[in-house]
Amino acid sequence: MESFNYFNYYTEIEEHFWKKRGAHLLVSPLDWAIVETWQKAGIPVGVVLQGIDRAFESWQRSKRAAGGRQLKSLAYCVDAVLDAAAEAQEAAAGTGPELKRTGPAAEPFSRIELRKYLERNAARLRAAAERQQAKRVALAERLKETAYRIEELLPTIESPAALDLEDLERRVTVLEAKLSAALSADVEEEALLDIRREMDRALAPYRRKMSAEQLAQLERQYSQKRLFEHFGVPRLSFFYLT
Repeated sequence: MESFNYFNYYTEIEEHFWKKRGAHLLVSPLDWAIVETWQKAGIPVGVVLQGIDRAFESWQRSKRAAGGRQLKSLAYCVDAVLDAAAEAQEAAAGTGPELKRTGPAAEPFSRIELRKYLERNAARLRAAAERQQAKRVALAERLKETAYRIEELLPTIESPAALDLEDLERRVTVLEAKLSAALSADVEEEALLDIRREMDRALAPYRRKMSAEQLAQLERQYSQKRLFEHFGVPRLSFFYLT
């Protein structure tokens, strides 16, 4: 499938969904998790938008739309997006090797934006470490270590050499994965139960429409998002810069 700039991935999908619905909606943790699932599956944004269009067409033909109900969640679009992705893969098969670009790709963010993003995340991590220092010493140390490792990336941003944004993304994603494991290990059982109850309520209307694999991935994304929010810890991937 075609390549895409996933740093602007969420914004494009969100705006398209708003336009189709005709109203600006507050972004729910469920919708955010769904978009993350599509992004991690490598589905191009154009294919996602095509699937959303199909889902709205199907909704408009449904009895619920006839009764005046509006499509409120991207969860209804999951099947249509996956179908569109499968069709795109089939259409791409046998089309020959992809032509390589002759010139360098433009950087999606300015160096100033990237530096501010890294510095802001490092500061938020240190603030989170201060809040946890009294009760969770190990977690506080992990937060401070992560902040330090992020600041180590700043000279790369300042370098006049070409910026390897993909490598930077890999580095911050690894840091985020380690941080996620530390948060999961230290979170209170009751807080985990609250997240699980909230997730079950949000997913209840859509469970029959998704495969077990889709649900498992969506649950992981949803839980991770809420866990970071619970501790007031920033997500580190450049996917969240926008």
